[in-house]
Amino acid sequence: MKHLTSALLLAAAGLLPAGPSVQGTSIDVYVSVVDGKGEPAKGLTDHDFRVREDGVIREVQKAGVATDLLSIALLVDDSQALSPGLQMVREALDGFITALDGKAEIALVTFGDRPTIAVDYTTDRKKLLDAANRIFPRPGAGAYLLDAIVDVSHGLQKREPKRPVIAVLAIDDEIEFSNRQYNQVLDEVAKSGAALHVVTLGTPSTSQTDELRNRNQVIAIGTERTGGRRDNVLALTGAAPRMKQLANELVYQYKVTYNRPETLIPPQKIEVTVSKPGLTARARTRNPEAGAR
Repeated sequence: MKHLTSALLLAAAGLLPAGPSVQGTSIDVYVSVVDGKGEPAKGLTDHDFRVREDGVIREVQKAGVATDLLSIALLVDDSQALSPGLQMVREALDGFITALDGKAEIALVTFGDRPTIAVDYTTDRKKLLDAANRIFPRPGAGAYLLDAIVDVSHGLQKREPKRPVIAVLAIDDEIEFSNRQYNQVLDEVAKSGAALHVVTLGTPSTSQTDELRNRNQVIAIGTERTGGRRDNVLALTGAAPRMKQLANELVYQYKVTYNRPETLIPPQKIEVTVSKPGLTARARTRNPEAGAR
């Protein structure tokens, strides 16, 4: 009994070798960490991150700047509402595409009148910039943003990229024509595994149509669930700096690897935080394996 008591005391003090760790699965999650100005935080290590699943703390194994190629579906509003902001939107696209050169494959998709692929996924910066400079507002056209999100989600599901992203640049005060329920759109985004980032320009619409309510729900819930960024920029001149900020956030994202113990029921809620004050972490808050709802 004396030897057993001594062993227990030594183990409690951490002087005996630890027993075998709990077997589990290594899970990767991409995390954006920004300061109070929305700029990416750099130099963080695994010691700075905390991960919880359904409120239970998980062991963070490693963390570092993500190097996996980004696959970005870049959705751009070319409805009639674009007319006053055409030049500013083109400048914003130029800065976004240039900042991600060599870091991402990008597909440029417009959604005025109907979703249209301007350029399929490519790393060719010139091809993307040329297509961006050919964007014009479509006279009399409204927006089909939700249709476009569903279309690119289906495409990403087929491609199965490691690091999928849907980035939206839209005019806020306009008419939405997609006839889709928000939960259906969110289901498709969840299946794609993509993070949804949305930047809207201008004064928010006061319309109470079902189409716009569904659009607003997709933006609000989709960005939160997938760890995305949601920004409304009132001045059209703010489009370029905000899209550049989003590009920098993606470039300096962290890949955090943590251990999930074997379990029959997958966790539903994921929470990633950082210990350093003044910083905000954004990551997926729902486990895709547990379903979209």
